[in-house]
Amino acid sequence: MSCDVQNMAAMCTRLALLLACVVGYTAALPWFLHGRPRGGMLGSPGRAGEGPLPPDQWVTQRLDHYNDADLRTWQQRYFVNDTFYKPGGPVFLMIGGEGTADPIWMVTGSWIEYAKEFHALCLMLEHRYYGKSHPTEDTSVENLQYLSSEQALADLAYFRNYMAEKMSLTDNKWITFGGSYPGSLSAWFRLKYPHLVAGAVATSGPLLAELDFVEYIEVVRDSLATTGPECNKNIQEATDAVKQMLETQEGVEKLNKLFNLCSPLDVNVANDVANFWSTISGNFMGVVQYNKDNREFEGAVGTNITLDVLCNIMNDNSKHMPVEERYAAVNYLMMETYKQKCLDVSYSAMIKELRETSWESAASEGGRQWIYQTCTEFGFYQTSDSPNQPFGDGFPLSFSLQQCSDIYGPQFNQSTLMEGIQRTNTNYGALKIAGTKIVFPNGSIDPWHALGITEDPEGTDLHAVYIKGTAHCANMYPARFGDPPELTQARETIKVHIQDWLSQ
Repeated sequence: MSCDVQNMAAMCTRLALLLACVVGYTAALPWFLHGRPRGGMLGSPGRAGEGPLPPDQWVTQRLDHYNDADLRTWQQRYFVNDTFYKPGGPVFLMIGGEGTADPIWMVTGSWIEYAKEFHALCLMLEHRYYGKSHPTEDTSVENLQYLSSEQALADLAYFRNYMAEKMSLTDNKWITFGGSYPGSLSAWFRLKYPHLVAGAVATSGPLLAELDFVEYIEVVRDSLATTGPECNKNIQEATDAVKQMLETQEGVEKLNKLFNLCSPLDVNVANDVANFWSTISGNFMGVVQYNKDNREFEGAVGTNITLDVLCNIMNDNSKHMPVEERYAAVNYLMMETYKQKCLDVSYSAMIKELRETSWESAASEGGRQWIYQTCTEFGFYQTSDSPNQPFGDGFPLSFSLQQCSDIYGPQFNQSTLMEGIQRTNTNYGALKIAGTKIVFPNGSIDPWHALGITEDPEGTDLHAVYIKGTAHCANMYPARFGDPPELTQARETIKVHIQDWLSQ
């Protein structure tokens, strides 16, 4: 996102964890501005060689696939790479997600290596309401009703048939690819439209919609523990020390300076305090989620900041620095790396920004849309509600739910969201998905694996690829020297499944 770093820091911190990896998200911004989420998202990979990238192309889609009386249409963006294609070869369809689709993914990444080997035609479809794919004149609540995973799957189905007819691909086998939310879409597309696709690679895809995603922060704890017991212990002590500082005016003033807040923290404004806790905890969560991945793309910074780096700071007592100052040093490292002058945790400023509905606004670059999806379909709120973690209890579920109501209106509340979550799990089957010919790669370090399939379900044609020591969407990036053998083997295992689907 190109949201202002200072005014939007707290919002983007939460988005990074909600928005997981998104194919083609290009902005050279800190991890917390990548959402997917972006909660937290798949950054654009490095590129070997030069040359033009595939141009924008457009397909006419229906606004509402489920209302035959609604004849409104719009233009959806897609990309094509036929460099490796040989007549009769397969079609590989990369699914876009909660961010701008970047055509650099049309020339690099593990799926491109598979395409070279299998002589596949490569397509990528941008998700409705993200990037340049604008179905409506703005992102008002009235217009966002057409933003859902079901509508996105219907877009994919129409696009698949449109391209099959346009390029004479009706007899070719199709394979879908996606990472994180698009990973879920990849699995769900095979589930809902098995006659249109021969197999699906669903990387880091959360299948279980869950309101209070307490497992997220617990996996962060476990991942930090891989460096030894001291890191979590020191984070816990730092959390306790910061809590004590918040109890006195003198302590708050010290905290303001220590964490370089843009304006003095008002402890009487509960949502500002929650934003503060969420932000400083998010420094660790985001680094864990993307630990040691291959996001080396133009303009990227911070890819060298790993959980080992953060834990080394927290464990360094050589200068007898108090644990709360080490905690602040982690925050300073993130701010310095991403050229952030100060830390803005104003909840009211964040909400004001997210209420903007113009396509030109910072919020409409992905944040407003994705939060809407979490408030209507998924939940996925990474809260501090688990007692078994070192980050305290400063950003509970109520903080996330309040944002739904404050951004979109009082009708977006816990009751309506629970109905949406139940519908999602009923519609797709959650962890009991009944599809076939789907492979589910997940990294053990990645907190999102807690909502995915990490073991082969008995008696099914579903396959888990659980990759020890890797983070979010690691298998989708190009291979590089120093990749752990588990990651190299995972890419080979995925290729074997693709080969099997194509040979049947």
